[in-house]
Amino acid sequence: MKLILRLIILTAFISLKCAFTYGQQVKSVKPSVEIKDEADEDGEMFIDVKAKAKNSIFDKTSTINYKVSVRSTYKIKQTGNFTYVVTTEDGKKVFERTSKFDIGRNGSQSVAVSIPPREPGFYKLAIQLNLTAYDDTVRKVFGVAPEKIVAKQYKPADFDAFWQRSKTMLGNIKPQYKITYNARLSTNDIKVYLVEMQSWGNATIRGWLSIPQRRPKRLPVRYRVPGYLVAMTPSFTEDDFAVFQINVRGNGNSKDAITTRGQQYNYINIEDKESYVYRAVYLDCLRGLDFICDSAKRFGLDTSRISIDGGSQGGCLAIVVAALDKRIKAVTTEVPLYSDFRNASRIARLSPPKGETPVWLLNNFVEKHPGFTYEKLYQVWDYFDPINFAPMVKVPVLMGIGLLDDLCPPGCSMAMYNQIACKDKEVWISADKAHEVDPIYYRFQYVWLREHLLLP
Repeated sequence: MKLILRLIILTAFISLKCAFTYGQQVKSVKPSVEIKDEADEDGEMFIDVKAKAKNSIFDKTSTINYKVSVRSTYKIKQTGNFTYVVTTEDGKKVFERTSKFDIGRNGSQSVAVSIPPREPGFYKLAIQLNLTAYDDTVRKVFGVAPEKIVAKQYKPADFDAFWQRSKTMLGNIKPQYKITYNARLSTNDIKVYLVEMQSWGNATIRGWLSIPQRRPKRLPVRYRVPGYLVAMTPSFTEDDFAVFQINVRGNGNSKDAITTRGQQYNYINIEDKESYVYRAVYLDCLRGLDFICDSAKRFGLDTSRISIDGGSQGGCLAIVVAALDKRIKAVTTEVPLYSDFRNASRIARLSPPKGETPVWLLNNFVEKHPGFTYEKLYQVWDYFDPINFAPMVKVPVLMGIGLLDDLCPPGCSMAMYNQIACKDKEVWISADKAHEVDPIYYRFQYVWLREHLLLP
């Protein structure tokens, strides 16, 4: 009898201890539900999304196909939904599909994404996994027949006259070049010169000229123009080009050439095309080209082989300068800002970017100034939109874009590109980049330049 009593007491004690210990490991215990260790919900999900078309560019008549591969390191089975949603660049939903999705513990699974053919343009693809212990969205962008994208034209009737008058007025301003050798910045391989000159409104702007020490008698020139508020510094990477990097007013060592009065750079005199900051900026770039040509004899520069290059705002400036001045012989432009401006502005309103981009800032100016409407903004910007300069570009062009770019939407860049008059043009598409291109693009760009400028 005592033995039986001891066994009962011991069993009760063990049960009580086990219950106490188990309660420390599990957040909650539900009747009739298998109890899982918290560690079972620790893990990762690896999702690989691949388009069936090169660079995620599809034909107009093709079904848009992707393969989504999922690998789980979770110790529990995951169940839930797999959803993919397609929207236009401005956020309008055009297709959605949801299906059940299961993946075993430490398992893998592949899913085919199939989207009916779409009209020419670029589309955002959101792939969503909503599972037992995991939720995530992978975002991609694909293009459909981008060479067929056509934007409505808003070129002002006096556009050509406005810019011809501007160039004539700039020509009446003496550049008064001041060129200073900089021994401190120069190296055994590169000589560096600080260049100063008078530009639009008699403002002093500056730039950096880099000349390789081991060089042919006549050097081709790479003329580089700046991004939005990007300071240009001397180039030390070219051994078979002279490189001139200009700082337009407000940038780098030309910062003192303009007074912002505390306002955003691209707001300056936005109400009037005659005094708008970008009129001065575009003309600063033309003045920099004057310097290259006027200094050709002194530095042995080959003015029959001048290329222009820029990214973002610089990409816009490269197109504009090539349109306004025939001394440019080749253009390389990356993610060109402000292209197809009216449409870029609309996209930024309907599908806002993650940050305060230059186009978003201009929209914000309109929102905070009730007397200044979007139509007034567009009427000014029609004189500065690269898309209105593109038909005047008659030299070879290489353009690089990133499909995930919400600062310069790829559809806007392609709309501008399609207006370029020269048939010798090429576009490099980086499917998984945002406001940039793949590093290998710059190797391709270098080869492209050598080919088009007939380097040995």
